Amino acid sequence: MDEDDLPRLRGDAASKLSNESLDSYSQDELTARIRILEKEIERVKAHHAKADAHRAAAERLFSPRETD
Repeated sequence: MDEDDLPRLRGDAASKLSNESLDSYSQDELTARIRILEKEIERVKAHHAKADAHRAAAERLFSPRETD
């Protein structure tokens, strides 16, 4: 079996980041890191909203219609 055929493993990057020591970072590096993490939060929120809208549309499409 080719490696491309195997399921892709998902890492828990947030847990890895939260366990990393910040002692060696300068103030500027910490500020840059905060900006990157804030952008990532916005990206995740946007994807969450898109997935929620997709789910809601699927529910409307496949839900039984009420009859009068």
